[in-house]
Amino acid sequence: MAIDFVFFILCAGLVVLSGSRLAFHGDRIAELSGLGRVWVGLILMAAVTSLPELVTGISSVAFVGQPDLAAGDVFGSCVFNLLILSIIDARVRQPITSLVKPGHVVAGFYGIILLAVAGVAIVLAPNIGSIGWVSPFSLLIAAVYALAIWSVFHYEKRKQSAEAQQEGRPVEQQKELRKSLRIYAMNAVVVMGAAFFLPHFGDGIAKGVGLEASFFGTLFLAATTSLPELVVSISALRLRSYDMLVGNLLGSNIFNILILALDDVFYTQGSLFSAISPLHLVSILAVAAMTAVAGLGIFIKPQKKFWRMGADTVVISLIYLALVAVLYFVH
Repeated sequence: MAIDFVFFILCAGLVVLSGSRLAFHGDRIAELSGLGRVWVGLILMAAVTSLPELVTGISSVAFVGQPDLAAGDVFGSCVFNLLILSIIDARVRQPITSLVKPGHVVAGFYGIILLAVAGVAIVLAPNIGSIGWVSPFSLLIAAVYALAIWSVFHYEKRKQSAEAQQEGRPVEQQKELRKSLRIYAMNAVVVMGAAFFLPHFGDGIAKGVGLEASFFGTLFLAATTSLPELVVSISALRLRSYDMLVGNLLGSNIFNILILALDDVFYTQGSLFSAISPLHLVSILAVAAMTAVAGLGIFIKPQKKFWRMGADTVVISLIYLALVAVLYFVH
């Protein structure tokens, strides 16, 4: 177990280091190529910072044979991403949800819909046939994800004023874009490689200390693979780019549920939703509640703080602590 722990920490360190650089250069690519801020937060940044969850999930189901690790990592990452909102809120003078655009509520709304689909899939999958070995709920998740991206993009597009398009880009800017693309690709390989081995060492640690895969995946593995989101959020906070910060966190949660559908494709022993523990329904409920609270905060825009946090992020933190307690006592 000691060897598993050492290599787990090493892989986690690589994920954090390369993941943060990956996110930085992803942002540079978005800026240099002329992509809008919506795509940076919701799609590009979310996909980049969720890369460890993607590779970890595929590795968990295809090579380690632990679907509960994959599901725990997905739902646990969603929980941890919303906890990051509380952590960041404690570092700003106003409640973080009062500083962002109301358009984030649309992303949160679709996030809750995707969580509901995943929850129904866990309950009904054993009694519903599959398409090959893939659950029809996975196809539904992919369709809802595509609709979410389309809806958020067009919602933001209507809110933005028309901007003149640039006809060309300086040669130096093109060189910088190519350089960022090269560094982006190199760090992506490192993140994918490190995340690939995380489930193997994580499974060894879980077995060594007698923890269920669902408990370990939801709390410890998910916190590790969510560290790039934390690094990106801190960087965005320093830049006072609050909309990109919140967009990245909510967008990552939407992308995480899509990852669950992709994991189902790589889990060839049958429907993934039939193989994972119903205990994950507790995490789904917690994430949905935390997302709803965050959405209310964005809509109401609280101005006062309690214990250095807004009332909404205090509730989010309490839900997280309650989830940890429930999973610990029932795992």
